[in-house]
Amino acid sequence: MPENLWTSEDLVAAAKGRAERANGRPIAGISIDTRTLAPGDLFVALKDQRDGHAFVGAAFKAGAAAALVSEAYEPGPNDGPLIRVRDTLSALENIGRAARARLAPEARVIAVTGSAGKTGTKDMLRAALSRLGPTHGADKSFNNHWGVPLTLARMPATTRFGVFEIGMNHAGEITPLVALVRPHVAIITTVEPVHLAQFPSVEAIAEAKAEIFTGLEPGGTAIINRDNPHFELLRRRAEARGARVVAFGQDGRADVRPKVAELSSEGTVMEVDVGGRQVHMRVAVPGIHIARNALAVAAAIDAAGGDLDEALPALAALAPPPGRGTRTELSFQGGRILLIDESYNANPASMRAALAVLGTVPRDAFRRRIAVLGDMLELGEYEKTHHVALKEAVDAAGTDLVFACGPNMAHLFSALEPSRQGAWAPSSQELRDPLFAALAPGDVVMIKGSNGSRMGPLAEALRGT
Repeated sequence: MPENLWTSEDLVAAAKGRAERANGRPIAGISIDTRTLAPGDLFVALKDQRDGHAFVGAAFKAGAAAALVSEAYEPGPNDGPLIRVRDTLSALENIGRAARARLAPEARVIAVTGSAGKTGTKDMLRAALSRLGPTHGADKSFNNHWGVPLTLARMPATTRFGVFEIGMNHAGEITPLVALVRPHVAIITTVEPVHLAQFPSVEAIAEAKAEIFTGLEPGGTAIINRDNPHFELLRRRAEARGARVVAFGQDGRADVRPKVAELSSEGTVMEVDVGGRQVHMRVAVPGIHIARNALAVAAAIDAAGGDLDEALPALAALAPPPGRGTRTELSFQGGRILLIDESYNANPASMRAALAVLGTVPRDAFRRRIAVLGDMLELGEYEKTHHVALKEAVDAAGTDLVFACGPNMAHLFSALEPSRQGAWAPSSQELRDPLFAALAPGDVVMIKGSNGSRMGPLAEALRGT
């Protein structure tokens, strides 16, 4: 963060609040968590799972320059400057709007949504655009009702490229968020059967994702996956908003498509046609799903007026974020094993993609391919169908053993051939002992499941062996 992200006066005006105990100290950053707050930050007391007003004192103790609080807040004896507002989340949204409005006319903002690949695509864009000028984006998956305005509020006025991830699990959630972001370029990575417990069909999910086009700036560009069966629906929704549509994918009709692609366990090398121009790309993170999203990245950079030759080399050195495909070689019983940590989250599309990546690990490097799978959640009445359907991906990856946990994964486990059945347990904690007992030097282990399946602790335990 720059030394002066906001002046005190500008921040009070942006929040539409009133200052109390003001001292004119500039604001270096914005935080909603006292555990990560840096000296000079504004602390925003949000009311979410916990009421942030209970931590205002701790924020000032950690060096907060000021705190954004509700009108009803009773200050503590050691509190510093306060900005009082009627509602702290609404005030954070106001600050986000002001941050977006103060960008220079030549700045370009890109928004990303999709059923899978949002964070990875955001991270690729952020890394590539950073080679072209000051670039801002969330460090984590801050893509919800507080994450998007927080990321906006943290955006410096000197930003040349802003990259925002926008998520949803109900219809109508994207519209207000994209109205804050007002992107020049909007990407939909893919539409898949995710959050089906909240939607009547995958087509309804596509309609919800298409809300991202409602916030496009006039003359904006929609980047859409040509390989997805919902492409035509998304194209129509984008064009109805006056957007220019750019299609990406392997489909020969795509505007951005690979002419040559070499996929391996080390990543992907592609020669890509970008609107008739040939561009070389190397993506360090393996997987055809990653390669496809890299095409969307190229399309977005081109639409934003960026230099592809200068920007794209960043992808050759970009590592995946924690829990999203990170690879670690570990010492184990006098030998070594390879851990592929995909434990951050899961849905049918990302689970198939992760299994496909497992299948690319050469047999001469690691002798057995082991998948450790937790339940995919929020699939409603389709839970059994989508879990059993993973058998095809398990087989295609040449998976030697599957260890599974949770009631949904029991459906897949029972559908497997006995030779592929490692062990099943009700929870990830109960799966640990049978998994560790079966592992041997020379194994490659891929761990994946939805957040609620708590597969992360299994990966951490393996790293600690």
